[in-house]
Amino acid sequence: MSKVVIWHHTSCGSSRGALEYLESKGLEPEVYLYMKEKPGRARLEAVLKQLQLKPSELLRPGEKKGEELGLYHGASEEAILEAMCEHPILIQRPIVITEKGAVLARPKGKIDAIL
Repeated sequence: MSKVVIWHHTSCGSSRGALEYLESKGLEPEVYLYMKEKPGRARLEAVLKQLQLKPSELLRPGEKKGEELGLYHGASEEAILEAMCEHPILIQRPIVITEKGAVLARPKGKIDAIL
């Protein structure tokens, strides 16, 4: 298997579950701790392109910071993208990337499509 990358948030149950799922398949994914190491605009845009999603589709629903910034009520895609770069807590997780593509691994079974 080629390189597998997971955008991981250690305190997120879904993220931990996806990491365990990958490991149960004998994989050793590269763990990208995007909360500590903000992805930056170029990296986030590249992942959105791989996921084939708009920023609003990757926006974590009901996040307090998103509410504070007014992102759930008609914010532009540009505003959402900028907010995600500055506040990575707004990015849904986990994201898993392989050479076959990328998925928002909710549920974790979606990972199989790119292995």
